[in-house]
Amino acid sequence: MPRTTISIIKADVGSFPGHSRTHPKLLETAAQMLKAERGKLLVDSFVTHCGDDLELVMTHREGVDSEAIHKLAWNVFLACTKVAKELRLYGAGQDMLADAFCGNVRGMGPGVAEMEFEERGSDPVLIFAADKTEPGAWNFYLYKIFADPFNTAGLVIDPSLTAGFVFEVHDLVGKRKISFSCPEESYSLLAYIGAPSRYVIKHVFKKDGTIAASTSTQRLNMMAGRYVGKDDPVMIVRAQSGLPAVGEVLEPFTIPVLVAGWMRGSHHGPFMPVGLCDANCTRFDGPPRVVCFGFQVTDGKLIGPADMFDDPGFDRVRARCNELADTIRAQGPFEPHRLSLSEMEYTTLPAVEKALEKRWEPLEK
Repeated sequence: MPRTTISIIKADVGSFPGHSRTHPKLLETAAQMLKAERGKLLVDSFVTHCGDDLELVMTHREGVDSEAIHKLAWNVFLACTKVAKELRLYGAGQDMLADAFCGNVRGMGPGVAEMEFEERGSDPVLIFAADKTEPGAWNFYLYKIFADPFNTAGLVIDPSLTAGFVFEVHDLVGKRKISFSCPEESYSLLAYIGAPSRYVIKHVFKKDGTIAASTSTQRLNMMAGRYVGKDDPVMIVRAQSGLPAVGEVLEPFTIPVLVAGWMRGSHHGPFMPVGLCDANCTRFDGPPRVVCFGFQVTDGKLIGPADMFDDPGFDRVRARCNELADTIRAQGPFEPHRLSLSEMEYTTLPAVEKALEKRWEPLEK
Protein backbone atom coordinates (compact mmCIF):
# COMPACT_ATOMS: atom_id res chain seq x y z
CA MET A 1 0.00 0.00 0.00
CA PRO A 2 1.41 3.48 -0.88
CA ARG A 3 2.29 5.72 2.03
CA THR A 4 -0.22 8.39 3.05
CA THR A 5 0.66 12.01 3.77
CA ILE A 6 -1.55 14.36 5.77
CA SER A 7 -0.88 18.07 5.33
CA ILE A 8 -2.57 20.82 7.32
CA ILE A 9 -1.83 24.27 5.95
CA LYS A 10 -3.51 27.30 7.53
CA ALA A 11 -3.59 31.05 7.10
CA ASP A 12 -5.53 34.10 8.18
CA VAL A 13 -6.61 35.62 4.87
CA GLY A 14 -9.41 37.81 6.22
CA SER A 15 -12.16 37.71 8.82
CA PHE A 16 -15.31 39.40 10.07
CA PRO A 17 -16.05 41.35 12.12
CA GLY A 18 -12.50 42.20 13.10
CA HIS A 19 -10.51 39.08 14.06
CA SER A 20 -13.42 36.95 15.24
CA ARG A 21 -14.35 34.39 12.55
CA THR A 22 -13.90 33.14 8.99
CA HIS A 23 -16.47 34.18 6.40
CA PRO A 24 -18.48 31.31 4.82
CA LYS A 25 -17.48 32.43 1.30
CA LEU A 26 -13.82 31.80 2.13
CA LEU A 27 -14.64 28.29 3.36
CA GLU A 28 -16.72 27.64 0.24
CA THR A 29 -14.01 28.92 -2.12
CA ALA A 30 -11.32 26.80 -0.46
CA ALA A 31 -13.50 23.66 -0.33
CA GLN A 32 -14.35 23.91 -4.04
CA MET A 33 -10.73 24.36 -5.08
CA LEU A 34 -9.54 21.37 -3.03
CA LYS A 35 -12.46 19.20 -4.15
CA ALA A 36 -11.44 19.83 -7.78
CA GLU A 37 -8.08 18.16 -7.02
CA ARG A 38 -9.50 14.97 -5.48
CA GLY A 39 -8.53 11.98 -7.58
CA LYS A 40 -5.69 14.03 -9.11
CA LEU A 41 -3.19 15.67 -6.76
CA LEU A 42 -5.22 14.91 -3.64
CA VAL A 43 -6.79 11.76 -2.28
CA ASP A 44 -9.13 13.66 0.03
CA SER A 45 -9.60 17.04 1.71
CA PHE A 46 -11.43 18.85 4.48
CA VAL A 47 -11.77 22.61 5.00
CA THR A 48 -12.62 24.21 8.32
CA HIS A 49 -11.67 27.14 10.53
CA CYS A 50 -10.76 28.09 14.07
CA GLY A 51 -11.60 31.70 14.77
CA ASP A 52 -10.26 33.79 11.90
CA ASP A 53 -7.94 31.10 10.52
CA LEU A 54 -8.72 29.06 7.43
CA GLU A 55 -7.55 25.44 7.77
CA LEU A 56 -6.84 23.17 4.77
CA VAL A 57 -6.58 19.46 5.57
CA MET A 58 -5.30 17.38 2.64
CA THR A 59 -4.34 13.74 2.15
CA HIS A 60 -2.13 12.75 -0.75
CA ARG A 61 0.80 10.57 -1.92
CA GLU A 62 3.32 13.37 -2.52
CA GLY A 63 5.17 13.21 0.81
CA VAL A 64 5.96 16.12 3.13
CA ASP A 65 7.20 19.45 1.77
CA SER A 66 5.73 18.70 -1.65
CA GLU A 67 6.02 21.74 -3.92
CA ALA A 68 2.79 20.78 -5.71
CA ILE A 69 0.80 20.50 -2.46
CA HIS A 70 2.19 23.72 -1.05
CA LYS A 71 1.53 25.57 -4.30
CA LEU A 72 -2.06 24.33 -4.28
CA ALA A 73 -2.51 25.69 -0.75
CA TRP A 74 -0.87 28.98 -1.74
CA ASN A 75 -3.24 29.33 -4.71
CA VAL A 76 -6.22 28.60 -2.47
CA PHE A 77 -5.13 31.30 -0.04
CA LEU A 78 -4.60 33.76 -2.91
CA ALA A 79 -8.10 33.07 -4.23
CA CYS A 80 -9.56 33.47 -0.75
CA THR A 81 -7.61 36.69 -0.23
CA LYS A 82 -9.19 38.04 -3.41
CA VAL A 83 -12.65 37.20 -2.06
CA ALA A 84 -11.75 38.74 1.31
CA LYS A 85 -10.67 41.99 -0.36
CA GLU A 86 -13.86 42.11 -2.41
CA LEU A 87 -15.87 41.76 0.80
CA ARG A 88 -13.52 44.21 2.56
CA LEU A 89 -12.95 41.70 5.34
CA TYR A 90 -10.57 42.65 8.13
CA GLY A 91 -6.89 41.78 7.67
CA ALA A 92 -7.37 40.43 4.14
CA GLY A 93 -4.25 38.44 3.21
CA GLN A 94 -2.44 39.30 6.45
CA ASP A 95 -0.62 35.94 6.66
CA MET A 96 0.60 36.12 3.06
CA LEU A 97 4.07 37.56 3.61
CA ALA A 98 5.35 37.07 0.06
CA ASP A 99 4.21 38.28 -3.36
CA ALA A 100 4.90 35.05 -5.23
CA PHE A 101 5.19 31.34 -4.44
CA CYS A 102 8.78 30.16 -3.96
CA GLY A 103 8.46 26.36 -3.89
CA ASN A 104 7.30 25.96 -0.28
CA VAL A 105 4.95 27.97 1.96
CA ARG A 106 7.25 27.56 4.96
CA GLY A 107 8.60 30.99 5.77
CA MET A 108 5.98 32.68 3.56
CA GLY A 109 3.33 33.16 6.24
CA PRO A 110 1.00 30.14 6.32
CA GLY A 111 1.44 27.54 9.07
CA VAL A 112 2.19 23.92 8.15
CA ALA A 113 1.99 20.57 9.95
CA GLU A 114 2.58 17.40 7.92
CA MET A 115 3.31 13.73 8.40
CA GLU A 116 3.85 10.76 6.09
CA PHE A 117 3.14 7.23 7.29
CA GLU A 118 2.22 3.71 6.33
CA GLU A 119 -1.40 3.17 7.33
CA ARG A 120 -2.15 0.64 10.05
CA GLY A 121 -5.11 -1.72 9.97
CA SER A 122 -7.10 1.08 11.60
CA ASP A 123 -5.61 4.57 11.79
CA PRO A 124 -7.40 7.16 13.97
CA VAL A 125 -6.01 10.67 13.43
CA LEU A 126 -6.84 13.81 15.40
CA ILE A 127 -6.50 17.24 13.80
CA PHE A 128 -6.11 20.21 16.15
CA ALA A 129 -6.35 23.89 15.20
CA ALA A 130 -5.91 26.91 17.46
CA ASP A 131 -6.60 30.63 17.32
CA LYS A 132 -5.08 33.55 19.23
CA THR A 133 -1.98 31.73 20.44
CA GLU A 134 1.55 30.65 19.49
CA PRO A 135 3.13 27.33 18.31
CA GLY A 136 4.48 26.52 21.77
CA ALA A 137 0.92 26.19 23.07
CA TRP A 138 1.06 22.47 22.16
CA ASN A 139 4.11 21.80 24.37
CA PHE A 140 2.20 21.14 27.58
CA TYR A 141 -0.32 18.84 25.90
CA LEU A 142 2.21 16.81 23.92
CA TYR A 143 4.24 16.19 27.07
CA LYS A 144 1.12 15.04 28.93
CA ILE A 145 0.01 12.79 26.04
CA PHE A 146 3.33 11.09 25.30
CA ALA A 147 5.34 11.31 28.53
CA ASP A 148 3.05 11.61 31.56
CA PRO A 149 1.80 8.27 32.99
CA PHE A 150 -0.71 10.15 35.17
CA ASN A 151 -2.41 11.18 31.93
CA THR A 152 -1.68 8.27 29.60
CA ALA A 153 -2.35 4.96 31.30
CA GLY A 154 -0.89 3.08 28.34
CA LEU A 155 2.61 4.25 29.28
CA VAL A 156 2.26 1.99 32.31
CA ILE A 157 -0.05 -0.87 31.28
CA ASP A 158 0.34 -1.21 27.50
CA PRO A 159 3.56 -3.07 26.51
CA SER A 160 3.50 -1.35 23.11
CA LEU A 161 3.90 2.07 24.78
CA THR A 162 6.19 1.44 27.75
CA ALA A 163 9.38 2.07 25.73
CA GLY A 164 8.35 5.73 25.52
CA PHE A 165 8.69 8.34 22.79
CA VAL A 166 11.21 10.69 21.18
CA PHE A 167 10.47 14.44 21.10
CA GLU A 168 12.01 16.63 18.41
CA VAL A 169 12.30 20.19 19.76
CA HIS A 170 12.99 23.27 17.66
CA ASP A 171 14.68 26.42 18.94
CA LEU A 172 12.82 29.16 17.06
CA VAL A 173 15.36 31.83 18.01
CA GLY A 174 18.58 29.85 17.55
CA LYS A 175 17.26 28.07 14.42
CA ARG A 176 18.39 24.64 15.60
CA LYS A 177 16.82 21.38 16.77
CA ILE A 178 17.43 18.62 19.31
CA SER A 179 15.76 15.31 20.21
CA PHE A 180 14.98 13.96 23.67
CA SER A 181 14.23 10.31 24.43
CA CYS A 182 11.57 9.87 27.11
CA PRO A 183 11.08 8.80 29.83
CA GLU A 184 14.85 8.77 30.43
CA GLU A 185 15.37 12.42 29.34
CA SER A 186 12.06 13.83 30.58
CA TYR A 187 13.65 16.39 32.87
CA SER A 188 15.94 17.69 30.13
CA LEU A 189 12.96 17.96 27.79
CA LEU A 190 10.99 19.94 30.35
CA ALA A 191 13.90 22.33 30.89
CA TYR A 192 13.38 23.56 27.34
CA ILE A 193 9.70 23.15 26.46
CA GLY A 194 8.69 25.02 29.62
CA ALA A 195 9.73 28.13 27.63
CA PRO A 196 7.17 27.74 24.79
CA SER A 197 7.81 31.15 23.23
CA ARG A 198 11.21 29.86 22.09
CA TYR A 199 11.32 26.05 22.29
CA VAL A 200 8.59 24.15 20.45
CA ILE A 201 7.89 20.43 20.03
CA LYS A 202 7.83 19.83 16.27
CA HIS A 203 7.47 16.03 16.08
CA VAL A 204 6.92 13.07 18.36
CA PHE A 205 8.07 9.58 17.31
CA LYS A 206 7.95 6.09 18.72
CA LYS A 207 11.37 4.66 19.50
CA ASP A 208 11.19 2.67 16.23
CA GLY A 209 10.79 5.89 14.22
CA THR A 210 7.01 5.71 13.72
CA ILE A 211 5.59 9.23 13.48
CA ALA A 212 3.04 10.00 16.21
CA ALA A 213 2.56 13.78 16.14
CA SER A 214 3.48 16.81 14.05
CA THR A 215 2.94 20.53 14.67
CA SER A 216 3.37 23.86 12.91
CA THR A 217 6.22 25.99 14.25
CA GLN A 218 6.04 29.15 12.13
CA ARG A 219 6.48 32.43 14.05
CA LEU A 220 4.98 35.16 11.87
CA ASN A 221 6.45 38.07 13.79
CA MET A 222 9.96 36.68 13.46
CA MET A 223 9.51 36.23 9.72
CA ALA A 224 7.90 39.62 9.13
CA GLY A 225 9.96 41.57 11.69
CA ARG A 226 6.79 43.30 12.86
CA TYR A 227 3.46 42.63 14.56
CA VAL A 228 1.24 40.45 12.38
CA GLY A 229 -0.79 38.74 15.11
CA LYS A 230 -0.17 35.42 16.80
CA ASP A 231 0.65 32.31 14.85
CA ASP A 232 -2.41 30.15 15.51
CA PRO A 233 -0.80 26.70 15.25
CA VAL A 234 -2.11 23.38 13.97
CA MET A 235 -1.26 19.83 15.04
CA ILE A 236 -1.73 16.23 13.85
CA VAL A 237 -1.79 13.35 16.36
CA ARG A 238 -2.18 9.66 15.52
CA ALA A 239 -3.86 7.43 18.11
CA GLN A 240 -4.46 3.80 19.21
CA SER A 241 -2.63 0.57 18.26
CA GLY A 242 0.77 1.24 19.84
CA LEU A 243 0.06 4.94 20.37
CA PRO A 244 -1.96 6.73 23.08
CA ALA A 245 -5.71 6.12 22.89
CA VAL A 246 -7.99 8.85 21.56
CA GLY A 247 -9.21 9.56 25.09
CA GLU A 248 -5.63 9.83 26.35
CA VAL A 249 -4.86 12.36 23.61
CA LEU A 250 -7.85 14.49 24.58
CA GLU A 251 -7.54 14.22 28.38
CA PRO A 252 -4.89 16.98 28.88
CA PHE A 253 -7.30 19.51 27.39
CA THR A 254 -9.41 19.21 30.56
CA ILE A 255 -6.69 21.31 32.26
CA PRO A 256 -7.05 25.12 31.85
CA VAL A 257 -3.62 26.23 30.63
CA LEU A 258 -2.54 29.85 30.13
CA VAL A 259 -0.99 30.51 26.72
CA ALA A 260 0.45 33.58 24.98
CA GLY A 261 -1.61 35.44 22.40
CA TRP A 262 -5.17 36.68 22.90
CA MET A 263 -5.73 40.42 22.27
CA ARG A 264 -3.20 41.92 19.81
CA GLY A 265 -1.00 38.87 20.32
CA SER A 266 0.17 40.53 23.53
CA HIS A 267 -1.54 38.80 26.46
CA HIS A 268 -1.68 35.49 28.29
CA GLY A 269 -5.07 33.82 28.42
CA PRO A 270 -6.75 30.45 29.03
CA PHE A 271 -6.69 27.95 26.16
CA MET A 272 -10.34 26.92 25.77
CA PRO A 273 -11.30 23.64 23.99
CA VAL A 274 -14.54 24.19 22.04
CA GLY A 275 -16.70 22.58 19.39
CA LEU A 276 -16.69 24.18 15.95
CA CYS A 277 -19.88 26.10 16.69
CA ASP A 278 -18.02 27.98 19.45
CA ALA A 279 -14.75 28.47 17.59
CA ASN A 280 -15.28 32.23 17.25
CA CYS A 281 -13.16 34.60 19.30
CA THR A 282 -15.11 37.56 20.66
CA ARG A 283 -14.31 38.44 24.29
CA PHE A 284 -11.19 40.66 24.17
CA ASP A 285 -10.70 38.95 20.78
CA GLY A 286 -10.60 35.61 22.56
CA PRO A 287 -10.02 33.82 24.83
CA PRO A 288 -7.64 31.57 22.84
CA ARG A 289 -9.51 28.62 21.33
CA VAL A 290 -8.68 25.09 20.22
CA VAL A 291 -10.81 22.73 18.12
CA CYS A 292 -10.23 19.05 17.38
CA PHE A 293 -11.56 16.90 14.55
CA GLY A 294 -11.26 13.13 14.56
CA PHE A 295 -10.92 10.97 11.45
CA GLN A 296 -10.27 7.40 10.48
CA VAL A 297 -7.73 7.49 7.64
CA THR A 298 -8.54 4.67 5.21
CA ASP A 299 -6.57 4.38 1.97
CA GLY A 300 -5.96 8.10 2.25
CA LYS A 301 -9.65 8.89 2.69
CA LEU A 302 -10.75 11.03 5.63
CA ILE A 303 -13.59 9.14 7.31
CA GLY A 304 -15.26 11.81 9.43
CA PRO A 305 -15.01 14.36 10.89
CA ALA A 306 -16.06 13.93 14.50
CA ASP A 307 -16.11 17.21 16.44
CA MET A 308 -14.19 15.93 19.48
CA PHE A 309 -14.62 18.90 21.85
CA ASP A 310 -18.36 19.16 21.16
CA ASP A 311 -18.90 17.18 24.34
CA PRO A 312 -20.30 18.11 27.78
CA GLY A 313 -17.28 16.30 29.22
CA PHE A 314 -15.37 19.53 28.47
CA ASP A 315 -17.98 21.88 29.95
CA ARG A 316 -16.14 22.17 33.28
CA VAL A 317 -12.83 23.16 31.72
CA ARG A 318 -14.63 25.76 29.62
CA ALA A 319 -16.16 27.18 32.81
CA ARG A 320 -12.75 27.21 34.50
CA CYS A 321 -11.23 28.96 31.48
CA ASN A 322 -13.88 31.67 31.77
CA GLU A 323 -13.05 32.09 35.46
CA LEU A 324 -9.36 32.37 34.64
CA ALA A 325 -10.20 34.89 31.95
CA ASP A 326 -12.01 37.02 34.55
CA THR A 327 -9.07 36.81 36.95
CA ILE A 328 -6.29 37.62 34.52
CA ARG A 329 -8.26 40.29 32.62
CA ALA A 330 -8.60 42.21 35.88
CA GLN A 331 -4.82 42.81 35.70
CA GLY A 332 -5.28 44.92 32.57
CA PRO A 333 -1.96 46.19 31.15
CA PHE A 334 0.14 44.63 33.91
CA GLU A 335 2.28 41.51 33.56
CA PRO A 336 1.76 38.56 33.66
CA HIS A 337 -1.51 39.24 31.77
CA ARG A 338 0.44 41.33 29.30
CA LEU A 339 3.42 39.45 27.85
CA SER A 340 6.94 40.15 29.09
CA LEU A 341 8.91 42.94 27.40
CA SER A 342 11.08 40.46 25.51
CA GLU A 343 7.97 38.94 23.93
CA MET A 344 6.47 42.36 23.18
CA GLU A 345 9.41 43.20 20.91
CA TYR A 346 7.45 42.48 17.73
CA THR A 347 4.15 44.07 18.84
CA THR A 348 3.08 47.70 18.51
CA LEU A 349 4.68 48.61 21.87
CA PRO A 350 8.04 49.62 20.28
CA ALA A 351 6.21 52.40 18.41
CA VAL A 352 4.99 53.77 21.74
CA GLU A 353 8.52 53.57 23.18
CA LYS A 354 9.99 55.36 20.15
CA ALA A 355 7.57 58.26 20.53
CA LEU A 356 8.63 58.76 24.15
CA GLU A 357 12.35 58.06 23.73
CA LYS A 358 13.49 61.71 23.85
CA ARG A 359 11.58 62.43 27.05
CA TRP A 360 13.74 60.15 29.18
CA GLU A 361 16.35 61.85 31.36
CA PRO A 362 19.38 60.30 33.06
CA LEU A 363 19.16 59.69 36.81
CA GLU A 364 21.26 61.94 38.98
CA LYS A 365 24.36 60.31 40.42
